[in-house]
Formats: sequence, C-alpha cells, structure tokens
Amino acid sequence: MWWQYLLVFFGALLFDIVPFPFLPAFTIMMFLQIIFQLNVWWVIVIGVAGSVLGRYILLLYTPFLAGKYLNTSKNIDIQFLGEKMNENKWKGQLFVLAYSLLPLPTTPLFLGAGISKLKTKYIIPAFLIGKFTSDTLALFLGEYAVENAESLLENAFSLQSIASLLLALFLLFCLFFIDWRTLIQTKKLVFNFKILK
Repeated sequence: MWWQYLLVFFGALLFDIVPFPFLPAFTIMMFLQIIFQLNVWWVIVIGVAGSVLGRYILLLYTPFLAGKYLNTSKNIDIQFLGEKMNENKWKGQLFVLAYSLLPLPTTPLFLGAGISKLKTKYIIPAFLIGKFTSDTLALFLGEYAVENAESLLENAFSLQSIASLLLALFLLFCLFFIDWRTLIQTKKLVFNFKILK
C-alpha cells in the first residue's frame, strides 16, 4: 500500500513542477485517494510535500528558462517586482499566503518569484501554510464530490473551470507583457510585447 502514497507524492510534484498553468495538484491527490481508498490525512501531508517540492524546483529552474527565452529588459522588469516584494518581506509573505489560499493557479506567482530570484525562505513557508490549508479543504470537499461524480464530470468544462484557466492566462500575460517598472515608478500602464530574445 505504500507505493500508492509514492504515487501521490510524485503526482503532486509533477503537477506543480511545470512552468505553465496545469491542473491543480490536489486533483491527482484526490483521484488517487479515491481510487486506492487512502487515508486522507496521509494523502494531504504527502501530497503537499510533493507539491511544495515541485514549486521549489520550479523556483530554481525558472531563472534559467527566463534567461534563455526572455529578453534582458523583461528579466530586469520582473526582477524589479521581486525587489519591491523584498522591500517589505511580511507583506510579501502575506500576499503569497493569501494567494495560495485562493482557488487560483499559483504558477504565475512562482514564475514571477523564480524570475525575480526571490529567496525561497520568503515564499515557501507561506505557500506551505496556504497549500496545506487549501488542499485539506479541497480533499474533504472531494469526498462530497465523489458522491456527486456524475454532475462533477458534467461540470469539468464549466464556466468556472474555463474562467479559472482564462484568469491564469491573464495573470501570465500581465506578468510578462506589462512594463512593471514604468507602472510602479510613473503610474503609467505600458505594454511591451518584445520579451523574447
């Protein structure tokens, strides 16, 4: 039975290591918990550990991707955002906590943090607390969803799921195409679409 928990760990890790909006890690955790009838608390602890490790690895390799695919001015622009978050670490951590508690994809948050080279000690603890809380809620709500599986499948392409994907894409658009230095320093919204090398 221990191998099913390894699947939970590696499933959550793989879902959260990708640098683009993907299914939330709790979906694979919930799926495996239901299929193998695993202990929900072990699934939460092991799945959140895999998810946090996945996001940590994403933070580590994002600067490499940014250096390879984004032009220098966009890299500097996003690093400026990181410097602003570093100015008040508590506000930055509260933002990460609040963001990870919301049902929003955290990929844009971690891409921005990775590109801006935020120290992991300022983002991972707040993410861990938010992730543990939100995934616990999601998995217990998943038990309810199992009882209503037919309507859940019908709503897989619901307005809410499509809106969530569109919101994630919008956040990535904002992260990459808004000139953040100009916006923060001069309060003028400027778009820059020449971000690739």
